[in-house]
Amino acid sequence: MMASGVFGQLIRFGIAGGITTGLYTLVYSPLAAFKITSEQVANICGYLVAMLSGYLLHSKWSFRGHGAEATKTSWRFFLVSLVSYGLNTAFVWLLTDDAMLAGPWWWPLIPILFVTPLVTFALNRIWVFG
Repeated sequence: MMASGVFGQLIRFGIAGGITTGLYTLVYSPLAAFKITSEQVANICGYLVAMLSGYLLHSKWSFRGHGAEATKTSWRFFLVSLVSYGLNTAFVWLLTDDAMLAGPWWWPLIPILFVTPLVTFALNRIWVFG
C-alpha cells in the first residue's frame, strides 16, 4: 500500500473528502433542520456544492499525478458523483421519509459520512483517476 502510493492518496482523499463532506453538511443541515426545504431538496443542494468542490480538490490534490488525463476524469468523476448522489438520496429517503423510517433530518448524515466516502474513494482511485 505504501509503495503503490495508495496510502498517501487515501490520506489526501480523507482530508479533501472531509472538506467536501463538511461543505455538504453545511449546506444540507440548515436547510433540512430549519425546514427551509425538504430533506431531498437539501440533499440536492448539498450534492451540487460537494460535487464541484470535490472535483477541484480530488483532481488537483488527492489523485494528482495518478495518471489519468483531464478529458477522461471529468465525465468519469461526474458519473461517480452521481453514484454518490444516489447513495445519499437513498439514505435520506430511507431514514427520513414518512413512508420509511421517518427519522430526524440528521440520521442520513451517519452513512453519508461513513459509507459514501469509502465507495467514492474506491471508484475514484480505480476508475476516475486510475
